[in-house]
Amino acid sequence: MKIHEYQAKEILRKYNVPVPKGSVAFTPEDAVRIAKEELHGDVWVVKAQIHAGGRGKGGGVKVAKSLHEVYEYSKKILGMQLVTHQTGPEGKKVNRLLIEQGINIDRELYVGITLDRAQSKNVVMVSTEGGMEIEKVAAESPEKILKEAVDPAVGLMPYQARKLAFGLGLTGTQFKNTVGFLLALYKAYEATDSSLAEINPLVVTKEGEVLALDAKINFDDNSLYRHKDIVQYRDFDEEEPLEIEASKYNLNYIKLDGNVGCMVNGAGLAMATMDIIKIAGGEPANFLDVGGGANKETVANGFKIILSDPHVKAILINIFGGIVRCDRVAQGVIDAVKEMGVKVPIVVRLEGTNAIEAGELLDASGMNFEVASSLKEAAEKVTSVLKK
Repeated sequence: MKIHEYQAKEILRKYNVPVPKGSVAFTPEDAVRIAKEELHGDVWVVKAQIHAGGRGKGGGVKVAKSLHEVYEYSKKILGMQLVTHQTGPEGKKVNRLLIEQGINIDRELYVGITLDRAQSKNVVMVSTEGGMEIEKVAAESPEKILKEAVDPAVGLMPYQARKLAFGLGLTGTQFKNTVGFLLALYKAYEATDSSLAEINPLVVTKEGEVLALDAKINFDDNSLYRHKDIVQYRDFDEEEPLEIEASKYNLNYIKLDGNVGCMVNGAGLAMATMDIIKIAGGEPANFLDVGGGANKETVANGFKIILSDPHVKAILINIFGGIVRCDRVAQGVIDAVKEMGVKVPIVVRLEGTNAIEAGELLDASGMNFEVASSLKEAAEKVTSVLKK
């Protein structure tokens, strides 16, 4: 689950991670009130709040040097369709702003924490290249990224935090404050079951303060039952409507940009199915894992989600009958297609328990299914029907 920057900073404050003063605003009048009554000063930052990076380059972050500018920038940014490298060309509508105090920046650094699956450990990464995309730094200057793997039994140790701060070239008060910052950030990351905590940029002020100027935190969905307070941060306006609908049926669905709808049981098989569709010259329209216990109801809900995407021109059903019997899935497909009046071509590949019986059911249905015996054949058939 993703949250907004201002929400991430609310969480960081609870764990004594230093962040700039600021509040969320939903109107230009809110923004002016916050700047005048809560933040004071004479420089403020108006920041669009969407679930995407690159907001500054897209015109979603402005520095205001008067209350009039706070109002005008807020009026301009609120309601705009903000396009960044992470939103795609359609962009995202800005419904809220973060109004923050201006900061006297001396240096911009980078800090990130995530899981290194190769080591089965969390890794804390820092870089002197704050403000840049970490992927670009990794590609062009990998030596500028310092990493410390964290033993899960003891957590991030002070000596590791000191090593990272020293690697950033910090001394004196800045060094001391950065060590404290890293230890507090890791505590917040671990306590909230985060999957990613990224501070970009982490700023060092001319006064020696170390602050999270930006903050991005993602959470492990499987742990959210332990964090009811974090669940309250979910913003449905930032999520794909079809993905929200699929979650109501316990379906794992992610919308993509292609035209071949995919219905598969098992995440690994779903990934392989999408890959082979690409190899065959097609473009998958979605990732959809209906789970190991696929039945008539599951299949019907899957069809409903897939067909809600107007770009879908054909459907590939790829089910391996391990826990579930293929003939039951086949009957579910037949019943669902009849009830829903599915008009697009459907290619079905069923393998495993009772696969032969499933094929006989599909053949006897009198419906125009394309039946495949292998995944390669299924991908070739579904791409060929699109060309007819």
